Formats: sequence, structure tokens, C-alpha cells
Amino acid sequence: MPCPRITPIQLEALRRQIARFQGIRRHGRPVTTGCSPLDRILPQRGLYRGSLVEWLVRGDGTAVETLAMLAAREASRNHGAVVVIDPNGEFYPPAAVRLGIDPARLIVVRSAGAADNAWALQQVVRCPGTAAVLAWPELHRGKLDSRTLRRLQLAAEQSGAIGLLIRPDRARHEPSWAGVRLLIEPLPLRIRERRRLRIHLLRCRGGTGGRSVDVEIDDETHTVYPVAELAGPATAAGA
Repeated sequence: MPCPRITPIQLEALRRQIARFQGIRRHGRPVTTGCSPLDRILPQRGLYRGSLVEWLVRGDGTAVETLAMLAAREASRNHGAVVVIDPNGEFYPPAAVRLGIDPARLIVVRSAGAADNAWALQQVVRCPGTAAVLAWPELHRGKLDSRTLRRLQLAAEQSGAIGLLIRPDRARHEPSWAGVRLLIEPLPLRIRERRRLRIHLLRCRGGTGGRSVDVEIDDETHTVYPVAELAGPATAAGA
């Protein structure tokens, strides 16, 4: 006897039920990442408000900040501010404005050290007026342990903010409370003013990881171009 087909409505109801078991509070529909190739490999086709997203970086020249700021732009279109925790003083606000972020919604926090950085991050994630927070928690010898991540996740759940945490690749072996965990690595490309990246979906609550996609980013226009969607290990073995 053939298995009955599951309708999209039934699939979404199942995802919501699984999310309740996982202790995730949803704030409306998913928000696009601003990168359509990335949206396509996410089960929910975007990011949920009230969750953490980890961008794990492998190598140099990944343009991960561009990807994260695109997601922040979409989160803030009709809701709240974009807050950047900038401990090194290297964030360049005009670049964010060029990406389409409203300067009236952009707040840059420059903290003095690891302790101030961690405190500021928790405060802005907890604030209901925040749409998205971009941070590099390991800078200035900062440490993002499981308890701190859990507190950030609970704070985001309550406020509805999206926490965008850029972390080194070594963090992938640590426990995580992030709703989505991505690995970004650079790929060789000979075209000037463009860079090619591979985005791996390592983990996603309410779905499965194991998929990857290659994209190209134009450094002048900040346009993201899809290259090719890559099958996960199980799909490749089946093929």
C-alpha cells in the first residue's frame, strides 16, 4: 500500500509540534536570510525570530559579515533595530547602509573588554525593540560557553530578536543552543571583485542538516549569486 502524501499544511503543523517539544517559541513566520540559495536549504526557508544563528567561519575571506548583515536587514525591515556589538572598533556603518539597512535602525556598541562585550550582548538580545544582533563573542578573549548560549537563547525567545553570532570553526565541536548552525568556507575563484563561498547547514531545529550550497558574492554590489546546490551525504549515496 503506498504511503499517503503529506500536505504542506500538515508538514508545517508537524514542524510546530516538534518545535514545542524542543522548547522553541515562534514569533510569526520565518524571515528570509536575504540570500535565496541559503533560504532553499533551510527547512523553514528562512530564520525564525526569537532564535540564535551561529555562523562558523573556516578560513579567511568568507564575507560572512555580508551574509549576516543581509539577514539582519531582512529582520529589521518592519521591526526593531539592528545592533552590532563591535569590540574591535572595525565595523564600518556605511557598508551596512549600502546593504540596505536603514541608518535610523542601526546601533553600534563598542565595548571595552570581554566582560562588557558579553554583558552588552545579553542586554540587547533581551530588548524587545531589537530585530537582530550581530556579534563576534570570541573576540577580546571572550568565551561563549553552553550556559551563556542558553541564556542568550532564552533571551531571544522572549524578545523575538534574532541573534547572529559569528564564531570560529572550532566551536562546531561544542554544545549549542542555536536554532541554526552554519559553516562558511571560502572557495577559489578567479573573477575579480567576486568571492565564492560554500555554506554548510550543520544543524537546524525542526529539520535536518547535511546540505550545502555554493554562492558568489560581488564585493562591489554585495549581490549574492547561486552557483550550485550540493546534495547531502545521504542524498549523494542514494544517487
